[in-house]
Amino acid sequence: MAMYGAASSEVSGFFSHLASLFFIWGSFKQFLPRPFVDSFWNKAMAYFKPEISIKFYENFNGRDCIKRNEAYTAVDTYLRMNVSESGSPSQGPFSNGVIRYYKLTYNRKYHKIITEKYLHYKAGKSSPEESKGSCSQIILTVNGLIVFEHPGTFQTLAMDPKKKEEIINDLINFTNRKEYYAKIGKAWRRGYLLYGPPGTGKSTMIAAMANFLDYDIYNIELTAIKDNTELRMMLSETTNRSIIVIEDIDCSLELTGSRKKKKREEGKGGESKVTLSGILNFIDGLASACGEEKIIVFTTNHIEKLDPALIRRGRMDKHIELSYCKFEAFKVLAKNYLDIDSHPLFEKINHLLEEVNISPADVAENLMPKTEVGGTDASLESLIQALETVREEKTLGKGGTQDKECREQESE
Repeated sequence: MAMYGAASSEVSGFFSHLASLFFIWGSFKQFLPRPFVDSFWNKAMAYFKPEISIKFYENFNGRDCIKRNEAYTAVDTYLRMNVSESGSPSQGPFSNGVIRYYKLTYNRKYHKIITEKYLHYKAGKSSPEESKGSCSQIILTVNGLIVFEHPGTFQTLAMDPKKKEEIINDLINFTNRKEYYAKIGKAWRRGYLLYGPPGTGKSTMIAAMANFLDYDIYNIELTAIKDNTELRMMLSETTNRSIIVIEDIDCSLELTGSRKKKKREEGKGGESKVTLSGILNFIDGLASACGEEKIIVFTTNHIEKLDPALIRRGRMDKHIELSYCKFEAFKVLAKNYLDIDSHPLFEKINHLLEEVNISPADVAENLMPKTEVGGTDASLESLIQALETVREEKTLGKGGTQDKECREQESE
């Protein structure tokens, strides 16, 4: 009994001291700045457990079709884009009987992420065994991981309100027609072709669509894709409820289907072998039926250069022209940049916009206040001056805005 009483007393004393410690720590937290508390806690955790690891396994057990684990794909894509080829994981086809996974280890002390790629080999029915010789290690700083969020919305998009409403209704109609697409025997996807001069808001339109629908965006650079097979694999790895974007497709694809001779961004000297046929299959071939509720968007500055087979209805279902800035679009920009709905100078600006061609991007640049002194009047006067300059150049025959992007690529 005496021993039991002594043990009980020691336990009671331990919990009493522990309670006191928590009381003191809670009191300190009330008076100390939050950053100081967080810093102290992180340092304490780094001392006792400096590293935390998580594994991302490759997963081909998708419900609708063969897909990777999305987290694994995100890590793999990031490393291929941001790590030199000598240190990057192998990019060959995945062999049967091999399981790949990434192991990410965060070091609290040095604020680095150590990324390791492993191969597990299956031996009969036994559990996979780790092949330590197949590990490649890359070190990334935490600051290198960036979440991209575009602020573009339909509310801030410089466009005629009636046309904007038409596009919004079309998007809503698409998202609500799963049963209809199944009934008519078509994949649940829709194609949009955005065309018009540079600076007319094609990229902002895509961001507005994504934000409105809460979809993911996959921006595909055709010149960085090796061949049609890689393009199909990329499509199979996109998620449902996503927008797949190919910008400036007129500069990426020849009308004949052969690609421009351009070195790949990874530094290799080989040419991309994606063909027009591969693009057509990408849009509405068998691979396009993988997944559901997907939107494919092409943008171009020169719709007349595109092969009719590429943009026919059924592939690019809706063609949206984004043209030069007119008065209705200007009023949206004036509200965005100057927070005004009307002004005595609006009438003059309206007349000038009817006479000249100027992009919404150029209008926005002139409306943006350059200093805190000038204010609204100075911004509107700057726009009027720019419009009058464009009108004078037009009168003198110097022309307006010209798109040099494609010619620059052709000369390379």
